Amino acid sequence: MDTTSEYIRRRRRPPSINIVPLVDVLTVLLFFFLVTMQFKQVSTLNITVPKIETAGQNEIREQIVVALSPEGQIYLNDRSLDRPAFTAAMKLAGELTPDLPILLIADEEVPLKYVTEVMDICRSHQLNRIRLQSR
Repeated sequence: MDTTSEYIRRRRRPPSINIVPLVDVLTVLLFFFLVTMQFKQVSTLNITVPKIETAGQNEIREQIVVALSPEGQIYLNDRSLDRPAFTAAMKLAGELTPDLPILLIADEEVPLKYVTEVMDICRSHQLNRIRLQSR
């Protein structure tokens, strides 16, 4: 009789799943996915060039002034040029005076594509000191 009473006292609990480690692992996985997730880049922004109180105070005397119209027309020191002529002028300027300052004046309606094309042409001919004009 002793063995039966001992058997009754030693009864095991019914099996169950411990979910605390499962929650811990899921929390770590969720944190990992949030940290490594890449957000979609916004492709278009409606940007207006800001006004600056101190615009023009650090003006450099010897510089090339490049202006861009909303249609993408390039003006070099108030003379209209097409892209090949502008590229040739920047090549000559880069050979004569490397690091000559460039002042880029672009209308706020000019597509960024035209601005980056002009900047790329200037940089490809060692004219790296490019400033953007603000109003």
